[in-house]
Amino acid sequence: MTDTVLVVDDSLTVRMNLVEILEAAGLPAIAAASVAEARAELAARQFALVILDVLLPDGDGVELLQEIRAMPQAAGTAIMMLSTESEIRDRIRGLTTGADDYVGKPYEPGYVVARARDLIGRGTPSTQETILVIDDSLTFREALKAAFEAAGYRVLLAGTGEEGLRIAADRRPTALVVDGLLPGIDGATVIRRIRLDAALRRLPCLLLTASEDRGAEVRALDAGADAFVRKEEDVAVILARLSAMLRSAGSRVAEQATTSLLGPKKILCVDDSETYLQALAANLRMDGYEVVLARSGEEAIELLAIEPVDCVLLDMMMPGIGGRETCRRVKSVPVMRDIPIVILTALEDRAAMIEGLGAGADDYIAKSSDFDVLRARLLAQIRRKQFEDENRTIREELLHKELEATEARAARELAETRAALVEELELKNEELESFSYSVAHDLRAPLRSIDGFSLALLEDYGDKLDEEGLQYLRYVRESAQQMAQLIDDLLTLSRVARSDFQREPIDLSDIARQVAARLKGAEPKRRVDLVLPDGLAALGDERLMTVVFENLLGNAWKFTGKTAHPRIEIGVTAGTPPVYFVRDNGAGFDMAYAGKLFGVFQRLHAASEFEGTGIGLATVQRVIRRHGGRIWAEGAVGKGAGFFFTLEAGGPRPAGASR
Repeated sequence: MTDTVLVVDDSLTVRMNLVEILEAAGLPAIAAASVAEARAELAARQFALVILDVLLPDGDGVELLQEIRAMPQAAGTAIMMLSTESEIRDRIRGLTTGADDYVGKPYEPGYVVARARDLIGRGTPSTQETILVIDDSLTFREALKAAFEAAGYRVLLAGTGEEGLRIAADRRPTALVVDGLLPGIDGATVIRRIRLDAALRRLPCLLLTASEDRGAEVRALDAGADAFVRKEEDVAVILARLSAMLRSAGSRVAEQATTSLLGPKKILCVDDSETYLQALAANLRMDGYEVVLARSGEEAIELLAIEPVDCVLLDMMMPGIGGRETCRRVKSVPVMRDIPIVILTALEDRAAMIEGLGAGADDYIAKSSDFDVLRARLLAQIRRKQFEDENRTIREELLHKELEATEARAARELAETRAALVEELELKNEELESFSYSVAHDLRAPLRSIDGFSLALLEDYGDKLDEEGLQYLRYVRESAQQMAQLIDDLLTLSRVARSDFQREPIDLSDIARQVAARLKGAEPKRRVDLVLPDGLAALGDERLMTVVFENLLGNAWKFTGKTAHPRIEIGVTAGTPPVYFVRDNGAGFDMAYAGKLFGVFQRLHAASEFEGTGIGLATVQRVIRRHGGRIWAEGAVGKGAGFFFTLEAGGPRPAGASR
């Protein structure tokens, strides 16, 4: 992927201007005047970014956006929509279709270049130290550039303070060398603005001056410069002072997560007065802001749901929900809550101001034709938001480090405890196993007596008992049988945990077929439609996988007992790893209980409705986990249930799994 930008716009003026400013910023650009030309360029080469007009002579820009998103060769291409600000719907349509940004015409060139760099990813720091030189003398700039590059530095150049600040915010240099006297803002002002920016404040700054005034150095250092050099000095002296300044600065704190105040900013202006809205937008664009226009609170909320902005200027009195209610709704949404909101109003009313601030606004300004105060207050809100974000980042980093230390400490303690437990369990393993079988034997003896005598009573004396007595006797026998099943399940569960594990190629179809035959033999009159393909191959322990199918097929068999046309399907879906399944059209279950299904003694249904001990699915889950897989269930009451599981990747590809 190159850094080339494709500009698609039917206006020759716009195309030429965008290509010129992009190439001046070091981003090669190619222009296209129509959808057809854009398609040809996209087919011929890859682009890092496409700047795309919405209205084109031979098609719709948003539809072309959809085409680009479907092109395999444009998978990593960023897209910036560019269109005349008219309907908020156009912006929403472009962003929801897949645009990475949407810039309105007339656009601010500095914003377009900065956002282009952000979207391309050119803002990532270089391993080579980068020096930004700001000087209005072309000769002196080039002399410094040659000396710095010979010393191994990468050099960026700017001719004015304003241009230098934009480059500093965009490129994040390692150090700044700035002339004291510049057209527009001077070098000291440049350094002051750098120091006010949380993202740049640690940037080492060297101030140059041609002044002979002895107080010049004091004023330079007072402005925040790290070092001071007179321009009359040899270039080698400037280079030496730069090197010393960088050594003193040491390792710079990573600040890429903090957005620079001097970087591209997007402001949402909301007002039902088109005249004031356009005047406000024109004044803000003069300061380099990208301005988004909305004519109602409803439009503003709809836009904020899909596009973040840096600040909202919101008219108090509007048709519809109005400024106060719009502010309240925005501040009630967690992802929007931190966006600064400044309420604008023509009313010089103390009560209205209190209501606006009470609705959550961060500031309240009376409308005026003098926009200087508004711009200053807007910048103050953006700066406040930046400091809050910086402090939040610092708190999160500290908390993350504290959590990492706590987790490491807990991991060590857990490892020590686990090692001690393993040693103790290994010593007692044989004793526990012997005890388990002994207890099982001792429990089975009286259970067999209870079961046998209750059966004898039913056969020999059943005709002498009333219906209530017969039912009590049946309950006794059913309880004894359930207790025997519980003992068997508990022994199976313990064997799964202790038994040796043999991983080898196995035929799951054959295992399932044998289990189904046993179920059919126990109920020969049952008619169940069993769908079971041949050759379901896997890598695992045959004995343990038999336990899995005994439980899953057994449940499916039981829960389809009252179904008119019972059906059980066993199969696999292709994937990495493949997903095996056993599903039926029986009683099903409520998905609200899906998370508890595999717990010990959890039941799908009441014990009186279906037999079962609640151990089987816990055993199945333990077996699947021993195989390195996972298991989950899906179902609906009265519509059947499905159990899906994977085994550790690396086994044979199941026959019958589609590619």
